[in-house]
Amino acid sequence: MKQPLAFRMRPQHLDDIIGQQHLIGEGKVLRRCVLEKRLFSMIFYGPPGTGKTTLAMVLANELELPFRMFNAVTGNKKDLETIFQEAKFYEGLIVIIDEVHRLNKDKQDLLLPHVENGNITLIGATTSNPLHAINPAIRSRCHLFEIKQAQQEDIEQALMKAIHHQDGLNDSVQIEEEALHIIARHSNGDIRYSLNILEICALASDGVITQELVSQYSQFPNMSMDSDGDGYYDVLSGFQKSIRGSDVDAALYYLGIMIEANDMDSIERRLLVTAYEDIGLGNPAAVARCATAIDAAKRVGFPEARIILAAAVIDLTLSPKSKSAEHAIDTAMSTLRHTSYSVPDYLRFTPVNMDDDEKYDYERSDLWNRIQYLPDRLKNKHFYEPELTSSYEKILAQNLEKLRKVPRTSNLKALKKQSSR
Repeated sequence: MKQPLAFRMRPQHLDDIIGQQHLIGEGKVLRRCVLEKRLFSMIFYGPPGTGKTTLAMVLANELELPFRMFNAVTGNKKDLETIFQEAKFYEGLIVIIDEVHRLNKDKQDLLLPHVENGNITLIGATTSNPLHAINPAIRSRCHLFEIKQAQQEDIEQALMKAIHHQDGLNDSVQIEEEALHIIARHSNGDIRYSLNILEICALASDGVITQELVSQYSQFPNMSMDSDGDGYYDVLSGFQKSIRGSDVDAALYYLGIMIEANDMDSIERRLLVTAYEDIGLGNPAAVARCATAIDAAKRVGFPEARIILAAAVIDLTLSPKSKSAEHAIDTAMSTLRHTSYSVPDYLRFTPVNMDDDEKYDYERSDLWNRIQYLPDRLKNKHFYEPELTSSYEKILAQNLEKLRKVPRTSNLKALKKQSSR
């Protein structure tokens, strides 16, 4: 049985690699490593299917150095120990670790001294941002290189090479120009994905890969929603920022990606966060409707839930925005981190040694808005400042202005005497 097309077309030399010219182009760092026969520990990071592991293997091949593969998730300590024993007999052994961000502490502790003393050369591959996901002790011993998504023209070049190459399809099929464009567009920068689509279309064709055939076998674009990768967080970030920026079309686009990934949990959490963080008091009715919509969507389930979620997203995106609640609580919390004041005695749950006329009176609602509730040293401190982006918060602002004009006091005895019924 033939190996998959993507495997057969895996590059063996730097010149076989399509794209990544910022690393392997003339005079660039990895090209110079090969020319000067020098290598150092490094971490490749980038989206799935961009060729991180392939590039690591190509470097080992070009430098004629032995290498061992290790998967941080499925490999165990014994496998690592075996590799380190082999390193004693193979000078310059390269250890290629896939999903390096998933190394647990035991494996990290085992790995670090061998990287530090040069017993091995580590090349790690990860779909996550290494500044966030990679253990600092490992990161500080490695150079970081971004492996970028292939451009559409790069993918089309890779597809044509696979069609003509003797290890590929060996000119057994032809492809319509528009069919080529569709595969490249749907691949979202992932050459491996594009080759998989090409292979199945070639198998299903009568010698010509048509636009209709590609549309049949590539119905949905390749979207990155791996919860361990940056693509996942990029979509969530784009989703929330689009709602905040009132771009309803962009918000629906990112919602569609999450719906295709069947990721109700992420949609639910992000919608609620966005509703309260970005819309907030600008349109509290929309915030309440969002919570109701989420409950309904969870009860209904996909595919019908998409309609409910879309309605909520449109409602939030086109609503007035206000971050006043977030700013208010952040200001309050910032203040308490730098100060520590006691609750006034008359507000305590069980006041001690206080006369009745000094105590808080639950029956005197006429006094409630004239009592000082903050500690004395904070009595003139304001945390909430309205954002006048909506009619609702303008009403709140008017009410607040009236309340702030009324002086507040901590002398309840005098207040009661002054306002005796």
